[in-house]
Amino acid sequence: MSQAQFEMSRRVADFHIAGFAHWDGLEVIDELRVGTQVELKKEYSNLHDPDAIAIYYQSTKLGYVPAYKNDVLSTLFHFGHGNIFEAFIQLRDMTEHPERQFRVVVKVKDNR
Repeated sequence: MSQAQFEMSRRVADFHIAGFAHWDGLEVIDELRVGTQVELKKEYSNLHDPDAIAIYYQSTKLGYVPAYKNDVLSTLFHFGHGNIFEAFIQLRDMTEHPERQFRVVVKVKDNR
């Protein structure tokens, strides 16, 4: 009898998109589905939060990784390791307040 091998989770973080109501997500809201890939971009010039990481769908800014979730991600981006992540819409609930309508999961890419 063979044993199943343990497979580590690639999940690094998950969170609701901070500031969604203040950016351009409404322009692409109909395209944002569970599983839609989004991009994380470090905002080095952000005066309000030097650790800020913005979330984009194509060229549309959706909001940010919440400040309480961005410390490790920001450090890795700062030192040039931002390309090890992939991020996806994990939850879509249009009955919620705009700040809680979309949840994102960030995973480490599997380069095996």
